[in-house]
Amino acid sequence: MTHKTTNKAVYIATTESNSGKSIVSLGLMQALLGKVAKVGYFRPIIDDLAPGKTDNHIHTVISHFNLNLAFDEAFAYHRSEVVRLLNDDKKDELIRRIIEHYKVLEERFDFILVEGTSFSATASINEFDINVLIAQNLGVPAIVLANAQDRSLSQLAGHLHMAHDSFREKGVEVLAAIANKVTSDKLSEVVSALKQQLPKSVMVSAIPLNPVLANPSVKEIVAELDAEILFGGDYINNRAGHFSVGAMQLRNYLPLIQDHELVITPGDRSGVILGVLQANVSANYPPISGIVLTGGLVPDDSIIKLIEGLSEIVPIISVQTGTFSTANRIGAIKSQIYAENTDKILASINDFEQYVQIDELLHRLITFKSKGITPRMFQYNLLKKAKLAKKHIVLPEGTDARILMAAKRLLDLDVVKVTLLGHREKIKEQLRLNEIDLNLDHLTVINPQQSDRFDDYAETLYELRKHKNVNLAIARDLMEGVSYFGTMMVYKGHADGMVSGAAHTTQHTILPAFQFIKTKPDTKLVSSIFFMLLEDRVSVYGDCAINPNPTAEELAEIAISSAATAKAFDIEPKVAMLSYSSGASGVGEDVERVRQATGIVKQKRPDLKVMGPIQYDAAVDIKVGKLKMPESEIAGQANVFIFPDLNTGNNTYKAVQRETKALAIGPILQGLKKPVNDLSRGCTVDDVFNTVVVTAIQAQEDGSQV
Repeated sequence: MTHKTTNKAVYIATTESNSGKSIVSLGLMQALLGKVAKVGYFRPIIDDLAPGKTDNHIHTVISHFNLNLAFDEAFAYHRSEVVRLLNDDKKDELIRRIIEHYKVLEERFDFILVEGTSFSATASINEFDINVLIAQNLGVPAIVLANAQDRSLSQLAGHLHMAHDSFREKGVEVLAAIANKVTSDKLSEVVSALKQQLPKSVMVSAIPLNPVLANPSVKEIVAELDAEILFGGDYINNRAGHFSVGAMQLRNYLPLIQDHELVITPGDRSGVILGVLQANVSANYPPISGIVLTGGLVPDDSIIKLIEGLSEIVPIISVQTGTFSTANRIGAIKSQIYAENTDKILASINDFEQYVQIDELLHRLITFKSKGITPRMFQYNLLKKAKLAKKHIVLPEGTDARILMAAKRLLDLDVVKVTLLGHREKIKEQLRLNEIDLNLDHLTVINPQQSDRFDDYAETLYELRKHKNVNLAIARDLMEGVSYFGTMMVYKGHADGMVSGAAHTTQHTILPAFQFIKTKPDTKLVSSIFFMLLEDRVSVYGDCAINPNPTAEELAEIAISSAATAKAFDIEPKVAMLSYSSGASGVGEDVERVRQATGIVKQKRPDLKVMGPIQYDAAVDIKVGKLKMPESEIAGQANVFIFPDLNTGNNTYKAVQRETKALAIGPILQGLKKPVNDLSRGCTVDDVFNTVVVTAIQAQEDGSQV
């Protein structure tokens, strides 16, 4: 019987410069991190660098995906070194060192994404042949990418066919061929033509030209033109969607301004400069990306002083070259993706996910057995699961910048439908002040007091709470609050879930849910869990946010609910009922309470794997677990941890989070009929994003769609 070795890498290759190879690297890295615990990144050959500089491709991938990889570990050679070795007929030495670098990474990572050269400089080496040689010697399959621009359909198909044959002749299997920068209306035609040209074993995809990726940022323009930044340095990642020369009178130029326009004008044209700055903040004109002042001229001191007094200034840069020379140079810039420009990174990942059959490609790339779910797998699966049935989440704190940034990310990734509560103009002001490019037309904005549902919501609240001495006037006052209004949206089925708390207390956020959403029929207690994303595993901690001193019966219910939540998120629960002693050795009221709770869980849910009382070290460390509780199948392997009280749970989760740099997602409320989740007032944008995704998945349980 023959055994096939598991493939641990893929080689991404192109045949020319400006093919958009980064879109494949970024998209594939995102997909791999959802399937493989540890993914490495390797570029055998990079361009020569100035002292103190790093390779942009490597820096972008490592920083965006937070890879445990140093810059020097991610490449083997600079381009000039390769040229020298080849000129000295030292090809064997070249390949040997590349293999050595690769093997070091292979020991550390479960999968390695290898990116070939970028054809970014003229050199004496035959780059394509070198890439084939490297893939051959590493023994990894390839994905071949080609630029469809300025090529006929037959030329493109022939080009990729030749690339495929070159790899196959050297024994390198080509798993996929991708045509990039295809005209949108030609996608199906291109795929059909490539399938006819290439063997059936090759997966074929076509990705359309994306203006977000094609257009340079002001930062790239500054670097290319060696420009001086006069104003707006904080916004140099602005994308130049269009560029034009402002060499006519302002009244004639203003109608020509397009969205994200880069204005090129002589530095002494003060009227144009001030006019376009005013147009940028006017609701009647589209936003501009920046202004390029040509000819080495700058405005007079009085104009400079006027500009300095403006509250918001787009980048204004100065160049020495003339106006039309500058315009030609800007038009020739080939935009790159770099770490700070998250819009381009997200656009790349989205395009890859939309136009490449990821599941099929991953099936071809990797075969592995996972011992458990890793943090990257968990986050990837969360996103994928949320997208299966897109839910409607209401965010009551619509004027909080963190909420708005998270909303943009959620909409960009097409995870959920979003409603923001708040005054539309105030939300617009926050978007402007924080430079958040969120189109409010892509979501719903509701001002509770002006909503046509306000009266109905207030009357509903009155009917639900009149037995608690709530009259209609009180109900109307309460409904003006965003927490009550948002919760009522969920109760009435006008939203699937709610996430709040960034600017409100836990009490303010969850009290309405306790009052009228209430618990599920088989649940008496609302409790909470945190998903703790540690370095190599995901654990569930409960209850760390709601119940101060639970009884034995309440502890048992918390454990059962937490196990159900874990299972709903694809974590097979192994429950540890924590205490300060393990097994039957401990005595005392607190230990006895945990012991009783464990017995109740076993009685109610004999199918659950549960152990208690047990100490934390015995629950997580296999050696300690075997020593203290040798007969237990949970000791050392627990993934759901039930703390005896809120004081212990809250302090433990925070200590673990701070000391291990773990990502804590939560608190996630469990037991409510419909999902409402609370944020910390110190939450980050990532916290908001993750909590909304989890809430959307919770909302899938009832199968409703709003």
